[in-house]
Amino acid sequence: MEIIKDLWTFLKVRKKFWLVPLIFMLLLMGILTIYTTGSAIAPFIYTLF
Repeated sequence: MEIIKDLWTFLKVRKKFWLVPLIFMLLLMGILTIYTTGSAIAPFIYTLF
């Protein structure tokens, strides 16, 4: 939880709010990859990349 607080403080102080969508998409792709690794959907997800 500490890293999220540090990241938010960095974004707020440095006015780098354009990084928020980038971080969100990276987290979403990571979660999607981890979630679908062992499932039957995995072959279809990997064809997108």
